[in-house]
Amino acid sequence: MIKKTTIKDIDVSGKRTLVRVDFNVPLNNGTGIITDDSRIRATLPTIDYLVDNGTRVILCSHLGRPEGRVDKKLSLAVVARRLSEIMRQPVKFVEDCIGAEVEAAVAGLKNGDIMLLENLRFHPEEEKGDPEFARSLARLGDIFVNDAFGTCHRRHASIVAITRYLKGVSGLLLEKETNSLGSVLENPPRPFAVLLGGAKVSDKVGMIDNIISKVDYIIIGGGMAATFLKAKSYEVGLSLIEDGQDTAAELMDKASKNRVRIILPEDVVVTRTISNRGKVSNVSVENIAKNKRIVDIGALTISNFTSVLEKCQTVFWNGPMGIYEIPRFAEGTRAMANIIASLNATTIVGGGSTAEIVTEMKLAEKMTFVSTGGGASLRFLGGETLPGVEVLLDKELP
Repeated sequence: MIKKTTIKDIDVSGKRTLVRVDFNVPLNNGTGIITDDSRIRATLPTIDYLVDNGTRVILCSHLGRPEGRVDKKLSLAVVARRLSEIMRQPVKFVEDCIGAEVEAAVAGLKNGDIMLLENLRFHPEEEKGDPEFARSLARLGDIFVNDAFGTCHRRHASIVAITRYLKGVSGLLLEKETNSLGSVLENPPRPFAVLLGGAKVSDKVGMIDNIISKVDYIIIGGGMAATFLKAKSYEVGLSLIEDGQDTAAELMDKASKNRVRIILPEDVVVTRTISNRGKVSNVSVENIAKNKRIVDIGALTISNFTSVLEKCQTVFWNGPMGIYEIPRFAEGTRAMANIIASLNATTIVGGGSTAEIVTEMKLAEKMTFVSTGGGASLRFLGGETLPGVEVLLDKELP
């Protein structure tokens, strides 16, 4: 496991702690209301610890993709209000994240106060990793704390460059993320299954390569199943195929050599048009018509996947089994969420849309761990070094 200095390893009392959090929460486009506050709640242990230890807490985050311009629809003011409600104490908010006015507001903080800065990505320098922007941020704190695991694979100014000017340590969420995912890499209880969905094979290749010697089953649904079925010469109709058939074939060959079973759908739900209307049918993978597309796993496949998962002591899940946004194509995903939540096993959900799904279904507390970082978790499990973790201070060994 990665051993980095955490906020509990240093004296934070009386300090200004600049905390990079991941408050990139989903919003209702029409109302601007937060539809899922789990990313806010995930940082509470870190914020509570800092407040309880007399720290002045300055939080910074991005929200959405404003492309380096001020976009009031992506203001973090709504997050400050929600955090105030959760914390039951005022959370001050400033309408920028750098500059003289922000520095003056920070200077007025007292020990135990919390402040949230405006969206970092309103400045193009954030995503460019600009050192001067990072220096301006660093003026606000005495210590830098990274608790934003979901963005640790980015070389942004508030993730990497800032550690040139402030010593960086890990927050409690980031520590929990790396420890939980690290346990999958080091010594997972077996049998161990990886359940993969979503559209892209390429996003998962590095992870599969890195853990293939540790897993017993790789179960594949979602859009990426079509690429694997095509690689096995099945007709997949109008289903979207990634330019990865060779990659899929190579992965299946590698799995075979490692005595890992790849479990593919035996039947699928297909339709001509992706909508809430129109005829759908459940067909064998041998009978997919050229004018149809795969939109979910079928009833037999749900049963097959379930029987494999019930044998396992460790399960890692990333990616929906179908087009989850359309309720009639969400049955496979919902079935997998329910079965994984019911297992007496170590169950880890790999962030992104998968985390949103289990939260929406109120199953998150029944999982061993739900990661806040989709792309970051896949890269971590793929054995890649995460820049935002690498730059933090190493823990001193006793």
